[in-house]
Amino acid sequence: MQQRRATALSALFAAVFGTIAAVHYHRLGLTLAHYDARAHLVVSRRIFDSLYPGWQQVGAVWLPLPHVLNALPVQIDWLYRTGYSAVAIAVASTALAAWAIAGLIHRATGSTIGGLVAMALLVLNPNVVYLQSTPMTEPLLFATTFLAAAAVARWSDVRFQMSKGRTSPVAGWLLVAATLTRFEAWPIVGALLVLSLVVLLRAGLPVGDAFRRVRGLAYWPMWAVIAFLIDSKITVGSWFVSSGFFIPDNPARGHLWVAWIEVWQGLGRLSGPVMPWLACLAAIAIAGTFAARRTIGTIGTRAEVPARTTDATGTLFVLALAACAILPWAAYYRGHPVRIRYDVPLVGAAAALVGAAVALLPRAARAVVAGIVVAIAVWQAPPFDRNAPVIVEAQRVAAEDAGRTTVTAYLTAHWDGQPIMMSMGSLAQYMHDLSAAGFYVRDFLHEGNGELWKYAMRTPRPYVEWIAIQEKEDRDEIFRQSRIDPRFLTGYARVSSGGGIALYRRCMADCRSATRD
Repeated sequence: MQQRRATALSALFAAVFGTIAAVHYHRLGLTLAHYDARAHLVVSRRIFDSLYPGWQQVGAVWLPLPHVLNALPVQIDWLYRTGYSAVAIAVASTALAAWAIAGLIHRATGSTIGGLVAMALLVLNPNVVYLQSTPMTEPLLFATTFLAAAAVARWSDVRFQMSKGRTSPVAGWLLVAATLTRFEAWPIVGALLVLSLVVLLRAGLPVGDAFRRVRGLAYWPMWAVIAFLIDSKITVGSWFVSSGFFIPDNPARGHLWVAWIEVWQGLGRLSGPVMPWLACLAAIAIAGTFAARRTIGTIGTRAEVPARTTDATGTLFVLALAACAILPWAAYYRGHPVRIRYDVPLVGAAAALVGAAVALLPRAARAVVAGIVVAIAVWQAPPFDRNAPVIVEAQRVAAEDAGRTTVTAYLTAHWDGQPIMMSMGSLAQYMHDLSAAGFYVRDFLHEGNGELWKYAMRTPRPYVEWIAIQEKEDRDEIFRQSRIDPRFLTGYARVSSGGGIALYRRCMADCRSATRD
């Protein structure tokens, strides 16, 4: 009963606080400030609103679960333009994450305070506060990975396996959900499986039996990954899209240590300089506690299990959440520009680690340490800080957005209902902006339109009247093609530009495209 009350309290606080935060950032006009927030809405909308609607519109650059969950709500124009349905999903996801981590820690340690600390460090972080007030997908990552960690921790309890069987559909489906949410979940899922094997072996199961049980659980996320790779191959012609959407200009390129320093510094900027060190100490304490405690009971045969497993064994699975650092580390090593948002999953991992470590302290010290930790976190990263790194980063394209009103005005005045060729990889956010002027996703020819897109990329004139190109970034496929093939824009005239976008219209007679700025 105490566990249920504590976890319910954590979820309720997160939901209420998240709703207040969402209203706050809406009033500031920041709900859709981040370009990816609008792009996520477009991907959800295009599943049904497209030249070729269907499952192939789910896409391959991003994982599908966030867009599938929001696909039906955003068919309502008001929800699509405001993003409110996606915000509701984000707020609910944060509440679920708080509920999951509080429950995991309480079940493993019996400590209510540790779970509340983990919840507070997550929910009160200004960058998390902002992202859960937008259509971004990091909150859903927190929910699915925290729930998966709690479920795998329970599945790894040998007593649970004896009462419920070797397989756990709940744990399996949650691993699938995490796998299909964001790529940061992939190393987390792998770490959860490895740690479950360690726990089963420590509980006394024979190596072969433990391996077979973990293998059965691993099939769930494995098939999810295979399904995604097949979908990627069918929709974009590549098993996995790992390039073409960024310019490798990071000085950390090819330098593992420099890339790691960027990840470490990013977490420090997001949560304050103390929190990364506290998270490291917490990880050491959790691992040390697991290593120091003994398993009670022995296994003589495969049919026998110990009477109970070690105390606080479940906290070991919190370590898996830190595996999300692998993704930004690898991205920076490959030269991806630093994006502070890529470190946000580490904020959740640090919160869970510190909360679990507080729960492992002697009972008399927990409340004092918890108060100090939360106070330091709130002092160094105030919940509604307008200068929080993610908020600042979200507004980095505000000037470009404002400059595009010229192009929007021209399209509104002259558009004749013919498809507009536009790269969703670079201008999805502008597609969403145009919805306020009455444009739908089906009005655009983009990468999700299969063979028609491929033919138009060779010779656009027979297929499209209009072409919009983002000329400031090489991530725009049309821009790259126009550089490779000087004849690409033959027969088109440049009719408007602004905010880094050039708009071309097909000429009625032979003409030469205008020279670029």
